[in-house]
Amino acid sequence: MSRAPARPVDALTPADFEPRMGRRRRVGRAWALAFQAATVVGMVALLALLLTIINDSFGLVAVEYAADPATLATAPLDELSRDELAAVLQAHVSAGLYRRYEAEKPFSERSASEVRALVMERVVAPSVVAQWTLLDSLTSRSAVLAQAAAEHPQAQVRMASWLTGRFLTAPQSGDPMRAGVRTAVLGSLWTVAIALLAAFPIGVGAAIYLEEYARDHPINRLIQVNINNLAGVPSIIYGMLGLAVFVRLLGRLTSGVAFGAGDESSVANGRTILSAGLTLGLLVLPVIIINAQEAIRAVPASLRQASLGLGATRWQTVWHHVLPSALPGILTGTILAISRAMGETAPLVVVGASTFVTVDPTGPFSKFTTLPIQIYQWTSRPQDVFRNLAAAAIVVLLAMLLSLNAVAILLRNRYSGK
Repeated sequence: MSRAPARPVDALTPADFEPRMGRRRRVGRAWALAFQAATVVGMVALLALLLTIINDSFGLVAVEYAADPATLATAPLDELSRDELAAVLQAHVSAGLYRRYEAEKPFSERSASEVRALVMERVVAPSVVAQWTLLDSLTSRSAVLAQAAAEHPQAQVRMASWLTGRFLTAPQSGDPMRAGVRTAVLGSLWTVAIALLAAFPIGVGAAIYLEEYARDHPINRLIQVNINNLAGVPSIIYGMLGLAVFVRLLGRLTSGVAFGAGDESSVANGRTILSAGLTLGLLVLPVIIINAQEAIRAVPASLRQASLGLGATRWQTVWHHVLPSALPGILTGTILAISRAMGETAPLVVVGASTFVTVDPTGPFSKFTTLPIQIYQWTSRPQDVFRNLAAAAIVVLLAMLLSLNAVAILLRNRYSGK
């Protein structure tokens, strides 16, 4: 059967295109609906996550006291002076414990708030025996109060927020009433700062070489392929690399012994902030390189040609024209690197992050923990109350991520405007 000859394009009429155009419109509308549905699903999932975190961060709690604060003195503890609080502490603790506190720091040199904290810890000793979510506290308050009265008749039920100012400034503790995230927050900031200081200049320098100086050579192509592959390597592999190189091989450097910041016994324990930061730097380095390459590649070639045509050297062209134009895109990659480094847990566990640290890090050679490690440690505890602390710590982690990303976005917009 012979096929009819094709009609010339100039002989076609709008009616010839109408069947295909209608089909294309239907396909386009179907894809648009699919994309909109995917966006809605993502937003619903994110909203459910946020509601779950908030639901666990607030709610009614039942608190029992070893000693009722109202019976310790004739006035509330908040109104007592330092000497009166010291007398309450001496009357309710053993003589040996009181002498130990006096030897550590005389009560005459302590503030009233410090002595009050000791009274609350050693005498009042509040403990959470039951807690309820925010949703249950708001919708089933009468049932919650009845349950608390039946199961814990000696407890006081009150609305509590696990996300407080004291939670942000207190160190880690085995007592959920006194536990905080100050040490973990400082550890996260230290490790991310070291990671960016190490990875950002190396990543941008590598991107400049690969885009502006490297020729089409098999070795350079091999380097590019490996950089692309490293961006998809599981983070636990980077943790093993950091353990082998920064903790064991370079233990004298990362523990500070080579700089006189530690003794020989700490060489075998190079599990410091410096090791963790350098490990995270290796983790985010491929991300920074790839995004910097894309940003440099997006700079118009005419800009380079105009600069070279006016007599500028290649480096002057790169430094004064290419980099300023590519900087907004480079900072976008840095935002992604910050987010990934801030939320990593697996490589830090391998490198040696501590799960329980009560001392703040004072430098790159200190032991450390981070917020993701802290959250993991609290969620693994058998007591339900620590899950409320984990939810509050997640809110702090999200706030830190948003704050750091906001700073990077402001810098990007500033350079983009220039």
